[in-house]
Amino acid sequence: MPIYEFQHPTTGEVIEVVQGMKEKHVHIDENDVEWVRIWSNPNASIDSFNVDPFSEKAFLKVTAKKGMTAGEMMDLSGELSKKRESSRGLDPVKNKTVTDYEKKTGKAHPNKSK
Repeated sequence: MPIYEFQHPTTGEVIEVVQGMKEKHVHIDENDVEWVRIWSNPNASIDSFNVDPFSEKAFLKVTAKKGMTAGEMMDLSGELSKKRESSRGLDPVKNKTVTDYEKKTGKAHPNKSK
């Protein structure tokens, strides 16, 4: 179940509360004080910081974990592509994919960098 953060309106104390996604996300303490929910960005692709962008094995190891969606896998792939591009000036994996597509189909790749 997800963890939600709430801040006390006067003391500023922050607590974490485990609640179901369909529950109303409100926290009222024993003194009937309603705490303010703290909104934060979800922690998506945490593992991407530890993945070697040039290692196919590292990518397969991370993406094989149970529960990773296709969308998360595509996001990770995009992040690693950006790391390869910033490191070398271009992404050799992306370039190979584009070249292979163009040889196979005889058409320009729809996502080819211009």
